[in-house]
Amino acid sequence: MQTLLAAFPGTQAPEWALRLVADGLAGYALFGYNVADPTQLAALTAQLRAVRPDVLIAIDEEGGDVTRLAHAVGSPYPGNAALGRVDDPEATRHLYRAIGAELAAVGVNLDLAPTVDVNSADDNPIIGTRSFGADPELVARHAVAAVTGLREAGVGACAKHFPGHGSTVRDSHLTLPTVDADAALLRQRDLPPFAAVISARVPAIMTAHIRVPELTGDAPATFSHPVLVELLRHEYGFTGAVLTDALEMAGAADAAGGIPEAAVRALAAGADLLCIGAQVDAALVERVAATITAAITAGDLPVARVEQAAARTAALADELTETPPAPADPTPPPEQLAARIARAAVQIEGALPPLADALVVQLESPSTIAAGRVPWGLVSSLPCASVDPATASVDALRQQAGDRPVLVVGRRLHQDPAARTLVERLAAAHPTVVAEMGWPAAWRPARARAFVTTYGASRANGEALAAALGLPTE
Repeated sequence: MQTLLAAFPGTQAPEWALRLVADGLAGYALFGYNVADPTQLAALTAQLRAVRPDVLIAIDEEGGDVTRLAHAVGSPYPGNAALGRVDDPEATRHLYRAIGAELAAVGVNLDLAPTVDVNSADDNPIIGTRSFGADPELVARHAVAAVTGLREAGVGACAKHFPGHGSTVRDSHLTLPTVDADAALLRQRDLPPFAAVISARVPAIMTAHIRVPELTGDAPATFSHPVLVELLRHEYGFTGAVLTDALEMAGAADAAGGIPEAAVRALAAGADLLCIGAQVDAALVERVAATITAAITAGDLPVARVEQAAARTAALADELTETPPAPADPTPPPEQLAARIARAAVQIEGALPPLADALVVQLESPSTIAAGRVPWGLVSSLPCASVDPATASVDALRQQAGDRPVLVVGRRLHQDPAARTLVERLAAAHPTVVAEMGWPAAWRPARARAFVTTYGASRANGEALAAALGLPTE
């Protein structure tokens, strides 16, 4: 129990969740379904802490496209890609400090952020705008700023996903991606941000469910002693807690034959705190704990390894329980700083036609599992038509627009053949401006009047897009 990070449904802790805390469960990860508003969330965390003050309460609050606090309306902060685009580490520190202050105010002490993956693959389906960028040195300096900002708010950071998820073109929620890189390339491309946050005393690092054949063989990094111990601890000198990404993800559960079996393999490899996932109940937690106990009894899992993991998890809890926020320093109000950074990140290529009466068309785009179903897009009082690019008609859109230009808003457009085709045909036949709110790639529709990149799709990015285009806001 002391090595498990579980989850539960609802906006109040069920009886079984409180019982498991009393029995020694390390803590819980909270998700959007646990969050209604700040008052409710503070009451929920107080419920847990009343049972045991040192319980770990974690959340994925990255700002930008991945938010739990603002899952109903979209984050008021630009995400990492916009921060990296502007490249002002002090702004990154202040915005992460603001995120940390919001978390501390509602009783969360561990932020499963920042994402410090170097997004070297434009087609990466799961990292993208969660990354500060494609340059290792840029990512490293912003990763340190983010870790520092959270610490100043009294909240622990968990840098993710070791040894680097940025070059993958498959989603580890759904499969086990392979990174074809040798150790030398990893050290040059993927590992510098992790080295930087280790030097900055990050208290926790999360593993990636990715396969790096030279280091991990056929197994994910989460199950790899060479990655978690020889590389992370011995070579890079990390002394904090190693968290797993959610073990319910296919990249771990399918590779091990189930969540309990994945827990045993992760512990044996060197992980300390096992994140079970989002769909958890008491029976699953108890089954995981029983499987770990059985592995110890059978001699397949050394008891000393489990004791070491429990001690590191307890040390993390103690550190986060005792970390007070630093004294406030004079900074712009977070909302003003967020708006400034989001607006500065907007990139416009081409000549914008007047768009005050444009037909706004937002192309439907599936949410990633990491982000969940969070509102995204242009934030403006202009009417907006949401269309499926696979079924939308160029002629119908032109007829609807009449003499007005069309503003197409999308995210990850280059990855969707139907979206690319629709935009290219529309741009060839009608005055069209394209706004890309996902990770920018080299693709540009040949006849578009302008191509606008926001480096994120959060509410802050949507408001910045409206401002950059001179559109009325809500």
